[in-house]
Amino acid sequence: MSLNVAIQMDHISAVNIDADSTFVLALEARNRGHTLWHYLVSDLSFEDGVVRALAQPLEVRREKGNHFTLGTAKMLDLSTMDVVLMRQDPPFDMAYITATHLLEHIHPKTLVVNDPANVRNAPEKLFVAKFPGLMPPTLITCSMADVKTFRAKHEDIIVKPLFGNGGAGVFHIPPADENLGALLEMFTAMSREPVIVQKYLPEIRKGDKRIILIDGEPAGAINRIPPEGDARANMHAGGKALKSELNAREQAICAEIGPVLREQGLIFVGIDVIGDWLTEINVTSPTGLQEIDRYDDANLEGRIWDAVERRYAATRQA
Repeated sequence: MSLNVAIQMDHISAVNIDADSTFVLALEARNRGHTLWHYLVSDLSFEDGVVRALAQPLEVRREKGNHFTLGTAKMLDLSTMDVVLMRQDPPFDMAYITATHLLEHIHPKTLVVNDPANVRNAPEKLFVAKFPGLMPPTLITCSMADVKTFRAKHEDIIVKPLFGNGGAGVFHIPPADENLGALLEMFTAMSREPVIVQKYLPEIRKGDKRIILIDGEPAGAINRIPPEGDARANMHAGGKALKSELNAREQAICAEIGPVLREQGLIFVGIDVIGDWLTEINVTSPTGLQEIDRYDDANLEGRIWDAVERRYAATRQA
């Protein structure tokens, strides 16, 4: 099977080829003989019912400083592509949401991965709320009074922006911290969106586990250890990745959410688990493939393309 694949991403010149998941997905696609195109979300447009992107032919190779070649830009009708990988990084803002609306016009005739409508309906911190038995005590609100009541109940809390990413804007507020009011005022001044407040999980010191699910099935995991003096284990925030396997609780979490992910066309998903609790379901631009591959020799990108090709073949038969 040879596919025409357009990758909607941030510019490939900026990727770290030793860590970026989109890069290894592109490498795997090249190795399978797929034709690659590269475009930015800002190159996306819609006119007279046609979704277009100013895209460039893409070649990739694992050579530092020489990892890509882009050809002459061409205006593509994305409905002529077989697959579009939606891989631009969050924030999950109105620009991101608009892109999902536009790509919904071509899906599933052109298979968009992940399904754009369900990406739009599954913001990472809100999607977890569909599984209340799996998430830690959580409050989503604009009310300072509600936050203070939640803190009085749980004492040690985490406050973070509802649509943030990469560990940015995540604050650990212990019981004696006097900065909660000022912090909430800052969030309110910056955005009209609610904040998300959760009970602090001391298990974070043992790690925040990133588990990759492919078409609803757990495929591998790493344990991300936060740096000294920080409550964030995200790799962008300095977290250290260690080899890991799934325990019984994590397998149960995957068994509960997996069928929902598969039904909604969320083929490549990364979930975050701290202790016994599911804290995020990442469907926009999950990361972690290369770190897991290095520990487990897993070739997760190959398994993702197997799933994409199966899903593509199924849409041709429908």
